[in-house]
Amino acid sequence: MIIRNGIVHVGEGKAGISADIGISGNQIMQIAKTISGTAPIEIDAKGMVVAPGFIDLHAHIEPITLYPEAESFIRQGVTTTLGGPDGGSPLPIGKYLDSLSVMGVGINTAYLVGHNTVRNHVMGLENRVPTSEELAEMQHIIEESMESGAFGISTGLKYLPGTYSKTDEVIAVSKAASKHGGIYTSHLRDEGLKLLDGVAEAILISEQADIPVVLTHHKAIGQPMWGASIKTLAMVDSARAAGLDIMIDQYPYTASFTSISVLIPPWSMEGDRYLKFAERCKDPVLRDSIKNGITYNIKYDRGGNDLRRIQLATFNWKPEFVGKTLYDWAISEGMEPTAENGAELVIQAQLHRGASCIYHVMDEADVERIMQHPQTMHASDGRLSIIHKGHPHPRAFGTFPRVLGYYVREKGVLSLEEAIRKMTSMPAARIGLTDRGLLKEGYKADITIFDPETVVDKATFEDPNQFPEGINYVIVNGQIALENGSFKNARFGEVLRKK
Repeated sequence: MIIRNGIVHVGEGKAGISADIGISGNQIMQIAKTISGTAPIEIDAKGMVVAPGFIDLHAHIEPITLYPEAESFIRQGVTTTLGGPDGGSPLPIGKYLDSLSVMGVGINTAYLVGHNTVRNHVMGLENRVPTSEELAEMQHIIEESMESGAFGISTGLKYLPGTYSKTDEVIAVSKAASKHGGIYTSHLRDEGLKLLDGVAEAILISEQADIPVVLTHHKAIGQPMWGASIKTLAMVDSARAAGLDIMIDQYPYTASFTSISVLIPPWSMEGDRYLKFAERCKDPVLRDSIKNGITYNIKYDRGGNDLRRIQLATFNWKPEFVGKTLYDWAISEGMEPTAENGAELVIQAQLHRGASCIYHVMDEADVERIMQHPQTMHASDGRLSIIHKGHPHPRAFGTFPRVLGYYVREKGVLSLEEAIRKMTSMPAARIGLTDRGLLKEGYKADITIFDPETVVDKATFEDPNQFPEGINYVIVNGQIALENGSFKNARFGEVLRKK
């Protein structure tokens, strides 16, 4: 294959050059001003940017066994994903990676081992310190996962059961990953009022466990914390100046997406997030405490002190409210849309097996400030999604085109070459990929070709089920997965294991 006449961005943050790229098998064989001769496949990339395939360092690819072609990622220009974020991963990882290799995948797929999954496997949803035997078992599972190819460990310290763990436990299990050259990514223990404490804890873990850290989907949640990124980024700079390896990933939106249970006090779900929660709600005193905790979170944390900021995304109990807000639900029930009444609805939702929500509680100034930080990489936090199936966060379809179209072309928050570096060579280096993330001779032919004048995300919070535009070709391991915007529905990816 020869790609001709494109504006080649190598991925190092330098300006693009006019060049041709020659590919043989799954490798880039030649990059030159002009490549003579012909090839069976030739792509005319005149007027288009030719970049390394984008690497999504925070991807929810749990449905990959159902949708292995991974269209929602390919159409964004993504050729490699890192799964197992936020403390959740398959176990045992080795056997799971083997099964993916046999099945075949549309994108290159790497994994972290999830602390929450490991803790749940060893201890269940118990709110206590592990015994020495349980801690040793967790460390053994993590070491075994690293030896099977995991690239590091992820934590979800806001979620069950990670929220029950003490810092000492997280340091101990992280040492097991560090021993094998792994990284640590963390959904911080708090991204709202205690955000600074959450960042400080991650920095301490990096120091004590001697492990590189990524503050994953970094943000400042809730109006009281808007502007706090000034302090958190200063903390990152200070830690790096002290010799610690701290980096950041971020999605380019002012809304998050997670379970409605994030509003519920974790102690109320100990043992079982549904059955034990329901039992506690039958006790008037405990129920009152639960409601007070939810009310507090609606007012000061992920609720944004406005029920219109909580948008229901998946809700099996009341599917008619998917895409609508907690405010809409309250009004339909004849309730005043107060935080207290919102808490009642959250309790009802959890008693009926929960829901997922989009929380519109971040400030654009924080998003742009974090994006511009030299240690920030672009990542979607998006779930592998099927078009017109459910109401996902728009990041599932639009993250990388949004950066290129909105934040680069329209707003000038980043230069094009810097944005490309943040989605290619930086994440590749972070997880230790030595043959991807750059356009270089001898590297794997993972390539994304897009029109810098038209690339744009189309997915919105109101109508997320829209593919982006302007991503014209995506090549995975030397094979065309997207051609002139036409998806090939193929499995050209590789299952990646840490070496």
